[in-house]
Amino acid sequence: MRLFFVPLITAALVVVPGPAATAAQTVRVTSLSALQSALDKANAGDTIALADGSYAASSTLSIKRSGTASAPVTVTAEHVGKVTVTAEHVGKATITGSKTFSFASGVSNVVLRGFKFRNGASLSIPAGASHNRLSRNDFQLTSDGNWVTVSGDDTEVDRNVFQNRTSQGVFLQILGPSKAMAQRVHVHHNYFFNHQFAGSNGGESIRLGLSDHQSYPAHALLEYNLFEKADGDSEAISVKSSDNVVRYNTIRDSVGYIVLRHGNRSVVEGNLLFGSGIRFHGNDHKVVGNYVANTGGRAIVFGSGDEADSGPTSKLHDRPDRVTVAYNTVLGSKEVIDGDGGDFKPKDCVVADNVVKGTSGTLVTLPSGSTVKYEGNITFGGAAGIPSRNVDPKLVKDANGLFRLASGSPAINTGAGSYPFAGTDFDLQARTGVYDVGADEYFASGATRVPLVKADVGPAST
Repeated sequence: MRLFFVPLITAALVVVPGPAATAAQTVRVTSLSALQSALDKANAGDTIALADGSYAASSTLSIKRSGTASAPVTVTAEHVGKVTVTAEHVGKATITGSKTFSFASGVSNVVLRGFKFRNGASLSIPAGASHNRLSRNDFQLTSDGNWVTVSGDDTEVDRNVFQNRTSQGVFLQILGPSKAMAQRVHVHHNYFFNHQFAGSNGGESIRLGLSDHQSYPAHALLEYNLFEKADGDSEAISVKSSDNVVRYNTIRDSVGYIVLRHGNRSVVEGNLLFGSGIRFHGNDHKVVGNYVANTGGRAIVFGSGDEADSGPTSKLHDRPDRVTVAYNTVLGSKEVIDGDGGDFKPKDCVVADNVVKGTSGTLVTLPSGSTVKYEGNITFGGAAGIPSRNVDPKLVKDANGLFRLASGSPAINTGAGSYPFAGTDFDLQARTGVYDVGADEYFASGATRVPLVKADVGPAST
């Protein structure tokens, strides 16, 4: 499954119409009052640049003027930062105080870029505001609650850093109208760092929906994000809506997992997880091509079933139904693929063509009474717990710390199932012929995946 975004239309909604023939201009401002004045006069294609410095916002900075798809209104720090060996790659205009920017409902095609947010007010893009972008900002707010909330369709959140909090609340929340989800939100190349909330719940890095939004499709795409020290919750990415894609992210040194907590028909693909894992509830998900290395076990978890199928507002755990877990490389100690139990057991699920390697005990431990089809799996390092080939997959560690198939591995060309949606391996290379078991398709030479590091994401990344 792939998400394809509809090209942006040029006839964007304009909240306050501007002169049709006004030439685009760049306006440099040196105070927040001047910034507000420029925002009130902005036309499509204009750039408003706030000079370097620290600015205490005591009143809301209102964004009411729209751009177009080809000529957005850009509100930016004058110096966003350049890639150098020594510089800290963030903007040089800092917003402090008790207020922040506010997008009016209906505003479209506005880019908010390059600011350091050290203020006490959360930032929100409301329902009805579409095709806006938050790019290359640094969020480290002084307040509790959810720091950034996106409810507008076709919002892009890219190359930001969200960092350093100890309070309850999430870094980034995606919602929508009361009876729907924001559509096609694209979150990519962001750096989520150091959430250390000590409570038991409510400290996710990303929350995509809420329990009462679980039945609504969102078609969100979360990709190429890096999470480090995501310890504020057991869920680094918490999905509570339907029809989403979570792919190509890296999570390391974190308590938080990728969790499909509510909703149906989502795809978790090609993620690189170190010390983290994947847990899911709900129906018709595809968990494919992931590399999950969790030294403590429980790398992939079939979530507990407190009810057979959740209603649209239920907060209980939905039984996993018709979930396919295929072509993953899963490393741990024991109980590497595990189940949480509950009164309602996984039903009509598939565990196929995975490499599952542990060190002791039983490697796959789903609850008795689960109805799961097993085929093509290779297990090694403990008791399989399922029908499988219990043989050494011959994994070798590459220069980037990833265990790959070696020449002569019994995983090569031995995939048993037909799962065309797993046709790309974790190096983003097309699989050929009979697929190799696990996340890695063996090539004697070719592209190799590198886990994301800080330089690949955030304000300085390309």
